[in-house]
Amino acid sequence: MQLTEAALDVYNQQELNKVYTYNITEYCLKPLGILYNKVGDYTNAENTIKHYLFLAEKQKDNPNKISGTINLAQLYYTIGKFESANTVAKNGLNTNGLTASQKQKLIQINVNCQIALNLISSIEDIPTKNNVEAYNLNTLETDYNLAIKTKKHKQALQHLNKIISKAYNNTTSSSRMLAKLHVKKAQLHYKLDQSEASLTELKGALKFLIPNQDYDGLPKKETLYPENTFIDIFDLLAVLQPNHNNALACYDLSFYVSNLLTSTLTSQEAKLIHLSANRKRSESCINLLFDAFQTTSNTTYIELAFNYAEQNKAAILKEMVGKKTLLERYPEDSLLIQEGYFLKQQARLTNTLIKAQYQKNGVQTDTVSQALTTVSRTLKQLQENINNKYPESRDTSASIQQLQNKLKQDNALLVEYFYGETDVFQFIISDKTVALNKIKKDSVFDQSIAKYIDYFNNSSAINNNIPNFTADAFNLYQLLQFDTTSVSKNVIIITDGFLNFIPFESLLSQKTNTTSYSKMPFVANTQTLAYNTSALLYLNTSDFKYTDSVLGVFPVFENSNATLTYSLNEAESIDKQTNAKFLMHQAATKNDALQQAKNYGVLHLSTHANSGTFNIPANIDFIDQKLFLNDLYSLDLNNQLVVLSACETGIGRLTKGEGSMNLVRGFQYAGIENILFSLWKINDLSTSKLMASFYKNYNTTKSPFAANHLSKLDYLNDPSISNVKKSPYYWSAFMYYGHLTPITPTSKTKYILFTFIGLGIALLLWIIIRRRKNGQHT
Repeated sequence: MQLTEAALDVYNQQELNKVYTYNITEYCLKPLGILYNKVGDYTNAENTIKHYLFLAEKQKDNPNKISGTINLAQLYYTIGKFESANTVAKNGLNTNGLTASQKQKLIQINVNCQIALNLISSIEDIPTKNNVEAYNLNTLETDYNLAIKTKKHKQALQHLNKIISKAYNNTTSSSRMLAKLHVKKAQLHYKLDQSEASLTELKGALKFLIPNQDYDGLPKKETLYPENTFIDIFDLLAVLQPNHNNALACYDLSFYVSNLLTSTLTSQEAKLIHLSANRKRSESCINLLFDAFQTTSNTTYIELAFNYAEQNKAAILKEMVGKKTLLERYPEDSLLIQEGYFLKQQARLTNTLIKAQYQKNGVQTDTVSQALTTVSRTLKQLQENINNKYPESRDTSASIQQLQNKLKQDNALLVEYFYGETDVFQFIISDKTVALNKIKKDSVFDQSIAKYIDYFNNSSAINNNIPNFTADAFNLYQLLQFDTTSVSKNVIIITDGFLNFIPFESLLSQKTNTTSYSKMPFVANTQTLAYNTSALLYLNTSDFKYTDSVLGVFPVFENSNATLTYSLNEAESIDKQTNAKFLMHQAATKNDALQQAKNYGVLHLSTHANSGTFNIPANIDFIDQKLFLNDLYSLDLNNQLVVLSACETGIGRLTKGEGSMNLVRGFQYAGIENILFSLWKINDLSTSKLMASFYKNYNTTKSPFAANHLSKLDYLNDPSISNVKKSPYYWSAFMYYGHLTPITPTSKTKYILFTFIGLGIALLLWIIIRRRKNGQHT
């Protein structure tokens, strides 16, 4: 593949298309797209296929347009984008010049997608359009897929045996394809409770992938290579093992191959596709270790389980933070400098590509896609060299011992959740102990989470039925077993899945019948909470350095439907407590704010934000334009604290293995460790009050961790605020990621402390003198 990539680079750089008549699509782009697909580099595969589709359109090259359409539809089907695959296949059927074979391939993809999308459940359901009736709908592949979808495993096995027989008789069948067919057969035998037959098929699959090897045991790591069929084999082998040690050994081989595949990937989008499978595998490993712990009470199993949970928490974000940390350690290393440059270029190009695709600009989309593929190849080579030079840089695990040392220093307890498909696991780590709990993720659990999140959709949901809210808030407190943290005043929470959207401060630690919010036993009354996406990010957070140097960005949006009426009050309160500079109204431009932010310890953004959609990333507004999540990936920010006083800055599309793709993640990616952010559309009056209190307490305590907590208590205990406005909707939206900075004593506190110390010394001297005098009289 490297040779093919190098050939393409030479062709493009030397502009050989102007010198030679050479079919770059047939001899380079098509094979490269297939190779990218095989090694799981789906982003480059898509960009490559789209590029030769673009060339085919431009050159009116119908044969390559048809083959590109088939390959793109198949790629989308492979990665689970069934609707996109279906659309491409249907559009392809309208192309002139299709051969019977090509038409059959597109029809088959179209049918496969409809089965996957539950649009058809039998042959009779298949619509006969585009002369489909002229071709064979009732293929073995269709019969097999329908049987799998309807869980008719015996029928599926019969169809698969015919497919395998046909493949053996076809001289063009590759070893890889035959291995995949044997894995499918093994999976069916497993579903039919035929374990021995399943094992036999898996060994047969391994023979095709690693010839001339001994298959009585597991293959050695050095015999493996980047091939996703290995992952399917080892995952099923793990399920078939009689004990947890053997099962974990199989799963570890799956992780090893997965790492081989992802180690060559450079784009976030490609890596995210692989993280989902890793996530499911981690859940299986944690379950095995939980059962082993229940049997033996050996806490080593908890520590192992925690490692599996952590390795699929914000994996891409941790990798990027690690790269920036490595560059800080070796700022003169040319390899690291180049990597940093190309990573920023990749982020900028990706952002441009998103906008071009949204605007349906075909020419720009193709140009940027080509540039991205070139950058990806450069990064791949740099990454390989850096990994060889700094092998330790690939370690993203969080040591339990290091965590316990930090927790002792912070006088805190850490609770980490792993939100699986069937269970939620809760790890509790103190400076001395580790514990693991398992929470069944059934319909009751799911409904409780969804119902609680719904309370914060608008300002009236809680006030309309306070008794229901208090019952649900206490129920969720118990359901999440948050009472296990009650021994600690300071708690760091590593959330996961939909728990990312739960304001834990608003949970109730006891039952209550009161309708007065200030009298309710909220968690906020007894515990100070900080959050993060990974224990490693908490562990590696630098000490917070207090600064009152603030850049406040306040677009205000006067004379518009989006006016932030109380934003000016917020600015005034910040001005009273800090040494602030403000970019107000028309001065609050994106470029000026980002440029000037470098000179301030605190960046405060008081504006509108949006969590984004499936197609549009999360974004935050400046007076002239939006800052998109992908914009942040190309930035280097060094502020001690960023305050996102805007709606939904902590909300974003959930991805398995990475978490919420929100603005907070973007700021972390850009280098910010301490962030205050919101979970929902917040009321600007209550926000201005909370911000006024936050900065007052920040100035007093020198700790954003403490200030966020105290601002909520101040709000709840403020007699000028009506009970209706003390609903958690108004005060619990703001969450804090970052260092658990202890409260710094004020000068007044120091004076009192020194006075007491002085009095203590004086008293001690008086006692000593009295004793000496008494001794002289005796």
